Amino acid sequence: MVEEAFESRGGRTGAVGRVVGGALFLLILLGPNPAGLNPSGRRLAAVTLLMAVWWLTQAIPIAATSLIPLVAFPLLGVQSAAQVSAAYINRSIFLFLGGFIVAMGIEKWGLHRRMALHVIRVLGSSPKRVVLGFMLATAFLSMWISNTASTLLMMPIGLAMLTSLHEASGFVSVEPPAADGTPQRHPALEELATVLMLAIAYSASIGGLTTLVGTPTNIAFAEIFQTTFPAAPAISVGQWMATMVPLGVAMLIAAWLLLVRRLPPIPGAETLNRRFFTDRLRSLGAPSRAELMMFAVFGMTAWLWMFRTPLQLGRTLQLPGWGPWLTDRLSGWHVAPGAIDDSTVAIAMALLMFILPAGSPDAEGRRQALMDWKTARGLPWGLLLLFGGGFAIAGGFKATGLSAWLGDRFAVGLSTQPIWLIVIGTCLMMTFLTEFTSNVATVTTLMPILAAAAVKMKMDPRLIMIPATVSASCAFMLPIATPPNAIVFGSSQVSMGRMARSGLALNLLGVLLVTAVTLMLLVPQFGIALEGLPTWITPPR
Repeated sequence: MVEEAFESRGGRTGAVGRVVGGALFLLILLGPNPAGLNPSGRRLAAVTLLMAVWWLTQAIPIAATSLIPLVAFPLLGVQSAAQVSAAYINRSIFLFLGGFIVAMGIEKWGLHRRMALHVIRVLGSSPKRVVLGFMLATAFLSMWISNTASTLLMMPIGLAMLTSLHEASGFVSVEPPAADGTPQRHPALEELATVLMLAIAYSASIGGLTTLVGTPTNIAFAEIFQTTFPAAPAISVGQWMATMVPLGVAMLIAAWLLLVRRLPPIPGAETLNRRFFTDRLRSLGAPSRAELMMFAVFGMTAWLWMFRTPLQLGRTLQLPGWGPWLTDRLSGWHVAPGAIDDSTVAIAMALLMFILPAGSPDAEGRRQALMDWKTARGLPWGLLLLFGGGFAIAGGFKATGLSAWLGDRFAVGLSTQPIWLIVIGTCLMMTFLTEFTSNVATVTTLMPILAAAAVKMKMDPRLIMIPATVSASCAFMLPIATPPNAIVFGSSQVSMGRMARSGLALNLLGVLLVTAVTLMLLVPQFGIALEGLPTWITPPR
């Protein structure tokens, strides 16, 4: 499913995209140079606009578009081949690669189903609580595996539950059969189906924003930030979670209340109890040795990510990280502080999976490990190339001065505004822009611009870059906004109008919650000063 999304769209949209993108490329490339902009910056802008149009219209496969900088940058004098190639293989790429291998192991051994059913079983005793259970299970899965995979895993469980309710004893339909004789569901059950599908889609997006590896946009931001500000302190998984998990919880509660506030009584709901989910857990059988070992790997990976760096809990309590402790003890081997990264953990745990035995032989009687290369070959290589293309653009923005030039103009109308208004404006822009555009492409294109604008306004770039990144995951109105929205829309349980109405309200709530968390949690957790540039930035001349 992920790789299918990377195919070219074809048809009229793809053809129009190819023509429009090419025309805009030539118009900017051959046009006059704006005052104050380096000519190489103008040429980079032409390439960036071409890639943005082709990404958004899928004029050619997304991964193929992502390779354009490898050819265009050297030929147009933006960067050398050696410089641009380095953007396609870095620590953020390896962080995603290792994390995805761990996620593939969870799916390979069926651990995801058992985890989801356990969470839902604990909460399931009424329709509203079952919706909440589905949301918590989906969000939890989405923290570690892709939003698309989380939705695809949870939707069949939800549809099975709806079927069970429909077939519950004592259920009497109030609707006449359809023309083909198919029994019609009760209107209340139709409403539950709509609410449940939207709940799964929304919680997949919300869960993804709570971890650095939960969604590609977060990884893209982390690498662009580090590329743009190499002297800045690295953003760790633990710091991110300490700030964003509370945001995710608040958004889940808001989404749940929004969706179930008018949920009518459901006929046959007495069957919706722990037995329903217990029966499905029982049908899975006892956990296999592979599942137990995979759960141990998963838990260890999450723990190592969470506690690698010191975590600030409140204003006085700080938990020490294992990363500084370990580097202190390895200093005799000339291991420098900060040498161990989240990508180190991801790749180490992925390698461990190729070593640990699964406990059962394969179909040919040979020893199996938790992960094999046949499975690992299914990694989303197209997504990795998309990352690389975005990182290449970010590097080019910095090298040519295009980001600073755009930032100057972006900052003109905002420099006199209060911080909270700047954050709200940034969140609104990203939230509604990504309803129509690729989240990753939007983040990778706009992050360098926001970074330069922040420097121009003499404020810490994280104050607008992080809220903007998170807001890119908060597009809930349209099926085209995110894969989870598209997947549940394809279930035929949700109308376009209903998704748009519910999504609009959640979009606006998301803007307010992201702004509040930025000012109340992000600022103290990352040690951000509300006025002035941090010491790791050289003030603009």
